[in-house]
Order: sequence, then structure tokens, then C-alpha cells
Amino acid sequence: MKFLIPLAFLAMALPALADRMPLPANTPASFKAECGSCHLAYPPALLAAKDWKSTMAGLSDHFGSDAAVDAKSGQEIAAFLERNAGNAAKLGNAGSPPRITLSARFVRKHDEVPAKFWRDPRIKSAANCEACHRDATKGGFSERDIIIPELRH
Repeated sequence: MKFLIPLAFLAMALPALADRMPLPANTPASFKAECGSCHLAYPPALLAAKDWKSTMAGLSDHFGSDAAVDAKSGQEIAAFLERNAGNAAKLGNAGSPPRITLSARFVRKHDEVPAKFWRDPRIKSAANCEACHRDATKGGFSERDIIIPELRH
């Protein structure tokens, strides 16, 4: 009987923990500098290793921009992303080129968001995590911390 309270607490905390994805402690400075210079330095767990490998191979045309990095940084970033990538079975197909917003996890977490919000000038794109998630830069993606009131549940 004395285990019921801790187990109940753990069951309530699990959804919140699933919405926390801080960058790993071993995140190289090159990742934060290169990837974070144009957009959120996305947590590596948001894509599978094969998708990160594909993303790194296509940096010369990264969603319409030349995001190429020097060879040393590229190797360091690629190794980091692949080492800390998410579970491919849970993430599903992220498309070609891979997009976090096409992964099964993203779609499942955002299925209740009407399409009009992605076009809202405050958001602009489904890839703009910081527009809605107050703590996205710290790896916080909880529904409780959504900035735009119309999107809170």
C-alpha cells in the first residue's frame, strides 16, 4: 500500500517529463552556434539518426538556404545528432528532406492545432517552436506553458 502514492505521482509526472527535452549535457558549442544561429537548436531526440544524417548531408540546400558548415564542425555536429537521436520507431517517417513537423510524434502532439494557426503572423510556421512554447529554447514543450492563449487547453 505504501507504494500507491509514489506510483500515482509518477504516473501524473510522466506526461510532463515527455514534454521536456533539454539539450544533452554533451552538446557541442558548434551545434548551438551553427544550428542555433538561424532557428532553435532543436533537441536531437526530435528526429531519428537516419533523418539527422540526411539533414546533415543536405546542408548546402537546407530548406532553401545554404547552411553548410566546415568539415570539422559538420563531423562534430553529425556525430552528436546521431548519438542523441530519437527512437525511429516512435518518431515515424519525417519525410524527404526530413522535417520535425512531419514526424509522427510532432503530428500526434499537434493534431488539435487548427491549420490557420500555422499561418498566424505570430507563429509563421509549425517549425517555429518558440512562437508557442515559452521554454522551447530550454527544451520545454509543455502544453501548460503555451504563450498564445487561444492554443492552451
